[in-house]
Amino acid sequence: MHLIERLRLMMIGLIAISVSLPMAWVSLGKLLLFVSCLLVLGAGLRHKEGDRALAGLWSVRVILGIVAAFALSLTWSQAPLDLALQAFGKHSKLLEIAMLIGLIRRERDARLAVVSFLLGQTLFILSSWTMAAGVVVPWATSEWATIPQFRTVVYSTYLDQSLIFSASAAVFWHLRSYWPAWRWAAALMAAAALINTLFLQEGRTGYVAALAVLTLAIMWELPKKLRLAALVLIPLVLLAGLYAGSAQVKARLTQAFSESQSYGAQGASASSSGFRLHAWRRSLQAMQESPLSGHGVGSWTSTVKRIQGADADKVFGNNPASNPHQEYLLWGVELGLGGSLLLLLLILALLRDASGMAAPVKRASYSVIAVMALACLFNSSLYDALIGDFFCISLGLLLALGVRQHGAHHPSTAATAYPNTGAMA
Repeated sequence: MHLIERLRLMMIGLIAISVSLPMAWVSLGKLLLFVSCLLVLGAGLRHKEGDRALAGLWSVRVILGIVAAFALSLTWSQAPLDLALQAFGKHSKLLEIAMLIGLIRRERDARLAVVSFLLGQTLFILSSWTMAAGVVVPWATSEWATIPQFRTVVYSTYLDQSLIFSASAAVFWHLRSYWPAWRWAAALMAAAALINTLFLQEGRTGYVAALAVLTLAIMWELPKKLRLAALVLIPLVLLAGLYAGSAQVKARLTQAFSESQSYGAQGASASSSGFRLHAWRRSLQAMQESPLSGHGVGSWTSTVKRIQGADADKVFGNNPASNPHQEYLLWGVELGLGGSLLLLLLILALLRDASGMAAPVKRASYSVIAVMALACLFNSSLYDALIGDFFCISLGLLLALGVRQHGAHHPSTAATAYPNTGAMA
């Protein structure tokens, strides 16, 4: 194997594992991805090689359209230029999906990248369980870990961790058949990730994500004629069981209900749920002001503070680049109603692209997309650092595996785009 090829594989592995590490590694992974794609793109142009598999993905086209829309909105953004450019950079992380698919050209490379990703997630999950046993791992960087109830948070926040664990559990579970000798280890890691989310973390969005992953996994094990009913009944049964069997889940859900009632009755926005509801209300008012073009990229904070009035800093804080903790509304404020529709279109495009892939990859992709879509209802998960990069890299890896897989029945596959590409031995 040539030295350049080895370096390319090493960079793919580092990029895949980076989202299981602290933010500094995530940033390094993005840099490697950007540089690698420039080199691959340059080589392709020099040799006049195309990539029909990449070009055939609807999600890639939608992503390019989204980035173009946010770039265009710079011309009318009401935010200062530096904040607008910062926000544009955050939204542009969606390009990681397309870049990763373009960088991975063979099924062997895709499998290697997915293995690297799962090894990184294994380290992440085991680190949290080690901390639950009272041993603080030296690579833990989260400030939350100093608070007793969050002592199992390794990096970032308990919210990010619970969402990541829910999504990675689905990848472990649905792809376990790809490595028969390790399928029981993969199933064990899937269980460890979900149990950690449901019983060690306090993220209510994480509970919803974990229930969604469990619901889909159980549904796919049932006969097709029962799946629609199962999709409705299973989450209700699981939620009832968790509510009755977990004091922590019961307390957190009761707290959310109480905070929401308090906001409805008194307008109290100091609590987590109260802040979200108030931010969503101001976001809808901002969308009403400019429903067609929006207020431009990076303008959410300045717009809602203007609407809020004199006590804006008290309610929304001093961060000039905050967000409404709701991705659909964030895009709606910045790009108008079309922005919210673009996000929905992205989700549909991802589902469409995954629909033609092999069942394990399709189900893993559907599960990660479901976690992302649900997370965006309660947080700006694609916009935020680390969790947004996680979703982009994990989806990029899964789509790359699907389109590069030998014999895949996707309209544009590695088998047609690269006839010499075969399955991994």
